[in-house]
Amino acid sequence: MAVKSPYITREGYDALREEETALWKKRRRVVKILAAAAAEGDRSENAEYIYRKKQLREMDRRIRYLQKRIPELKRIEGPPHNTEQVFFGAWVTLEDEKGEEVTYRIVGADEFVPQKNWISVDSPMARALLGKSLDEEIQVETPSGRKELLLLKISYRHPETS
Repeated sequence: MAVKSPYITREGYDALREEETALWKKRRRVVKILAAAAAEGDRSENAEYIYRKKQLREMDRRIRYLQKRIPELKRIEGPPHNTEQVFFGAWVTLEDEKGEEVTYRIVGADEFVPQKNWISVDSPMARALLGKSLDEEIQVETPSGRKELLLLKISYRHPETS
């Protein structure tokens, strides 16, 4: 498994902490249900017992991960001193060869969301963007081949609130 960057936004950090808290609450409920299912007798054919054991294993695995990962994280609270270049947390608007625009946000490895165009700081696209300035051309290898993009906009505030 590749090493993940330790950087995370404040929102991402808060979301992981909330997830951990919610998992502990849910785990207590699952343990009660599991105990009731175990009390019914033969566990080998008890679907509720088997399902809850699996659910508990998955929850415990995620809790262990969060307990190990959260202390390693470095929260990035605000924009960098130089907001004219692309750094962690930036929203960047790019234009491709066809003139189509797309906006990405560079976030931590634990908080990327492809549906929102939030990309991991460890991704090839983010690595190609880091340190770049407005109107620079970026070349990045993608699964569909090499792309050339033009950096149109850099913001450290959500585009809808800028």
